[in-house]
Amino acid sequence: MNSQLSQAFKQFAIEQCEGSSPFYKALSLNIAEDSELLQICQDAREGQPVPNLLFGAVQYLLMKEPHHVLRAFYPSLTEKPETGQSPFPAFKEFVLTHHEQIRDLLKTRRVQTNEVRRCAYLYPVFVSLYREVKKPLSLIEIGTSAGLQLLWDQYAYSYGEALYGNQASMLTLSAEVRNGRLPDLSAGIPPVKSRIGVDLNISDLTNEDDRLWLKALIWPEHHDRRRNFDQSSVILRENPPQLIEGNGVDLLPELANQTEQDTLLCVFHTHVANQMPAHVREDLMEKVEALGDMRDTAHMFNNITDGKLRVDLYVDGRCKRYVVGETDGHGRWFEWREGKWQGS
Repeated sequence: MNSQLSQAFKQFAIEQCEGSSPFYKALSLNIAEDSELLQICQDAREGQPVPNLLFGAVQYLLMKEPHHVLRAFYPSLTEKPETGQSPFPAFKEFVLTHHEQIRDLLKTRRVQTNEVRRCAYLYPVFVSLYREVKKPLSLIEIGTSAGLQLLWDQYAYSYGEALYGNQASMLTLSAEVRNGRLPDLSAGIPPVKSRIGVDLNISDLTNEDDRLWLKALIWPEHHDRRRNFDQSSVILRENPPQLIEGNGVDLLPELANQTEQDTLLCVFHTHVANQMPAHVREDLMEKVEALGDMRDTAHMFNNITDGKLRVDLYVDGRCKRYVVGETDGHGRWFEWREGKWQGS
């Protein structure tokens, strides 16, 4: 039995599924003790989170098989899921029966959960940046997947009673603010001059297969995430951003040159840097700093120095750093540390 993969599923069950997906937690603990399934998982693409990849592959294939017995256990695929017995025997039978298709997906697909609700914590950051610099924004998102987060100005936001952002939007993203108080968001939406998304593997939401894969990555109990995904997909098809397939770190200087100089260049990425090797993360930070020496630049990121959302703002060649705080991976809550930008 592969002890490393076994441990990965145990950690996934306890650290990620606890309180969020009892279904995946139970399956993960069973998979961690099953040598046949762990053997299949050894074919996963290097650097990818294997539990997420396996569960995405199974749900993706299951969406295409309307009569398979395993569907009865999935809250995402049936109105009244089976709870009286363990789903693991049916799950294992499905994986073993479809092992060739699953192996192919593990080798070729990526975990690119385009979690649009993360925009709930990006929105107040963009508002704060515009208030600070007073320039239109030029957006470059690294690891953009399908580009849903590039359209943060097309959504409405609720952090309690009031509504902010695009209040006429068909999609309202709700999030809880912990350990802090948001800045004044009543001034309106910052102007966006341009938006570019770059990814090693662009997901095209006009392609039904790509759309289905991204939806399959959403955990079965997370009904609100599926609704957000469906609604934001419609908005994206009506407002398609520029998406480029390639290495975002390598392409960053070239992409930055395509944006207007008299704007605030905003380079951002969420839950992507943890999939980058350490030397690539260092290269990214150096490239952003070099851009900051030449023009006003903001860098929003997490998973580089730690899991907190951070902002480095370069204005007139001088850097101010701000720690926004901890964020939930699915954008359900985030911290907003009070205080002014901290210069360095």
